[in-house]
Amino acid sequence: MQNKLIKVNPADNVIVALQDLVQNEQITFEGTTVSPTTDVKAKHKIAEKDFEIGDAIIMYGVLVGKAAKRVKKGEVVTTENVKHQSEKVYGKNGNLGWTPPNIDRWKDKTFNGYHRTDGQVGTKNVWLFFPLVFCENKNIEKLKDIFENELLPKKEVSYKNLLRSLIEEKSVEEVTDNSPKENLLDNIEVKFINHQGGCGGIRQDSELLAKLLAGYVNNPNVAGATVLSLGCQNLQIDIFQKALKEMSPNSDKEILIYEQQQIGTTDQMFQMVIKDSYEAIKRANKIERKPAPLSKLSIGLECGGSDGFSGISANPALGIVSDIFAALGGKTILAEFPELCGVEQELMNRCVDEEKADKFLTLMKAFEKSVVDAGSGFDMNPSPGNIKDGLITDAMKSAGASKKGGTSPIVDVLDYGEYISKPGLNLLNTPGNDAECTTGLVGAGATVVLFTTGLGNPMGNPIAPVVKISSNTALINRMSDIIDVNAGTVITGEKTITEVGAEIVDYIIELASGNVETKADQLKQDVFIPWKRGVSL
Repeated sequence: MQNKLIKVNPADNVIVALQDLVQNEQITFEGTTVSPTTDVKAKHKIAEKDFEIGDAIIMYGVLVGKAAKRVKKGEVVTTENVKHQSEKVYGKNGNLGWTPPNIDRWKDKTFNGYHRTDGQVGTKNVWLFFPLVFCENKNIEKLKDIFENELLPKKEVSYKNLLRSLIEEKSVEEVTDNSPKENLLDNIEVKFINHQGGCGGIRQDSELLAKLLAGYVNNPNVAGATVLSLGCQNLQIDIFQKALKEMSPNSDKEILIYEQQQIGTTDQMFQMVIKDSYEAIKRANKIERKPAPLSKLSIGLECGGSDGFSGISANPALGIVSDIFAALGGKTILAEFPELCGVEQELMNRCVDEEKADKFLTLMKAFEKSVVDAGSGFDMNPSPGNIKDGLITDAMKSAGASKKGGTSPIVDVLDYGEYISKPGLNLLNTPGNDAECTTGLVGAGATVVLFTTGLGNPMGNPIAPVVKISSNTALINRMSDIIDVNAGTVITGEKTITEVGAEIVDYIIELASGNVETKADQLKQDVFIPWKRGVSL
């Protein structure tokens, strides 16, 4: 039978409801009786003892808030009676030991990936079209329509057919094209992204965008790219080329770049782009999957639409995955700095040296200052959905979010736009914003992104598969079309965190080999939104 309550850490003084609780019911928990003072929704927390104003609220063994009012034992903690509070940190003050997990099950396993000449191995083979400036977005959209219409088979009943059936008063089957085009290129995907940057803002934003786009080209999931430039924008071609050269000095990927103001008419440019790109795509299509060790995988770790169970089931399961890949010699990336607020000390003590720890603290403080200068603060990070489902302070949300990074040493700390190079767990400075975070993780080199959610989020990425892991079983039952793996079995007691983590590792191997497809890819949820840090000019 499923337990009704859980204390995440022995030091905690709040208890999590695993099921809906009824007012005044008598629940035996850890040798004592707990009685809720009101009805309590699952995922919310109740006080283990009486709190006076100013008393510390502890969860996950860390400070996550202070009592703003008197709170009675058994009372639900809310945004009304508890306010965000986190520990102050000043620097690395110790070292946390690590016992690597047993990896016998995976140490000799391989995945079938796309090998690049620089030694990286991709889980996909993508030809990428993108602009250096938003002025070229419409041209990218036209190319998307042209290439997708001619190269990609129609695998699904189009919503256009649904609308046409309504207009013509026919069934969908009567208006569906029953003779789809043959897929001429069966070993490559053609993807298109656009953005709102490249000009009109501070020069630093254009330089950051150049690094991010260079990261996408350098990502081993990309075989080559077609790049459109207008000509007069801040993000000049040479700035992009310099960013790519610094990131990958010996890259031999085909990069086709076209500057419209130099070429002339749109027709002249399209003639060149279509002919050149098609020939390059045919060459890239000849690249085939070959076996590679699991150490060649780079795993992004993210959460979005989190709930009160995320930090108990799905996020710790990703922590198991992160530790397994760290032990295998692979790379993992933990992002979302606003959601690491309150656990800085632990993370700094896990850094392999003081230089990395200092960089992490410097980036955190600069980020928080920029938010305060804008009239807000990290305490405003929890969304209405987070709060409704039990995450009432940023520190509480952060303590659960950080569990995605497991317990292994932190080998490197990267700012947005930097690219991973060291095996093990890396920290990447990104916002908690789901789209900007995923975009940054892939730009940093993630070839697979693991995305936990308690409320549901359909978002994917153009070049890297985004795996959705639900924190609760109700979510996968309700939104089965967007969830790939269910970690809700931890909450119901059907599986342990370790078992779910192992299940995710096995899924990654199949995914990286092209044997399965994520729900986000099936739904073509290609989202690319760079982090814009400056103002528009």
